[in-house]
Amino acid sequence: MGARVMKAAVCRRQTSLGALTISDAAVPAVSDDGLLVRVRASSANPVDLFALTPVAHWQRGRKPAIVGTDFAGIVESVGSQVTRYRPGDEVFGAVRGAFAEYAAVVGDRAVARKPAGVSFEDAGTLAVAGLTALQAVRDHGGVAGGQRVLINGASGGVGTFAVQIAKAFGAEVTAVCSTRNVELARRLGADHVVDYTQDDLMNGAGGFDVMLDIAGSRSWSQCASLLKRGGTFVGIGAAGVQHGRGGTGRLLRHLLDLRVRSIGGGRKVVIFIAKLNRPDLETLGELVESGRVKPVIDRRYDLTHVAEALVYLDEGHSMGKVAIGVGAESGAL
Repeated sequence: MGARVMKAAVCRRQTSLGALTISDAAVPAVSDDGLLVRVRASSANPVDLFALTPVAHWQRGRKPAIVGTDFAGIVESVGSQVTRYRPGDEVFGAVRGAFAEYAAVVGDRAVARKPAGVSFEDAGTLAVAGLTALQAVRDHGGVAGGQRVLINGASGGVGTFAVQIAKAFGAEVTAVCSTRNVELARRLGADHVVDYTQDDLMNGAGGFDVMLDIAGSRSWSQCASLLKRGGTFVGIGAAGVQHGRGGTGRLLRHLLDLRVRSIGGGRKVVIFIAKLNRPDLETLGELVESGRVKPVIDRRYDLTHVAEALVYLDEGHSMGKVAIGVGAESGAL
């Protein structure tokens, strides 16, 4: 009997987004401590662009790589050492190579049970953006009830989660976005919304306990003036730095400049890369299952149109998440 094959978004060389194609690939083998998941849904993240760059191409020794990170699906088989999951369990999480019909995951890593009553489509958008927002708000921002939190770049994948999570933690949230996303920010629960195309955020604003900066669009002097003394600036975007494209390269330089200029300024500055792990996935799942957090999906693509999904994501104008359905049973797609 020949090896099983599946459809996958395979990058065989450094390539442009539009040149990425769907190819046959071997169904991955499962380790003794791993799961084989039949993927039902995924979503696009900036980090997924990294596999297409010259740096990634040379890092993997010019070997082919399956693109994608987020996944939601059904456990098909488990390794001999796995006791937490069984075939038929519905799970979600993050792993390299998720834009495929099957993904192999280590059982104690970034995988958790799918929240009850949540579609595969929604669950497939959670891991990377949701965990980035959760860790920014809870771990690095230290957001607590009654604090004033400013979210600059509130309408993208991470931003839409961050607004909801900060509200779930009891914060008073001010969201910064463009005109077309003002109503979305309000629906997500933001107490105040600043349209940066119409309003000057620097005019009268200030005294924030925490600033989450996803857009990377302001100088340190501006950020510092928005924070009260002793406040915390969290630079979000490091998870996407790896793809090395021009826009994110500029964001990295901006974040590093903020770090240097903030020294001795009486404000805490944090720049981080999200850590993908099961306990935080479970916390995120509880927030979604309870209804306090709901993914915002801008556009939907199927696996055969992954390249188009990544092109749209790379343009930088997505409102929430870009979902990708895999297979005929991908739910609402």
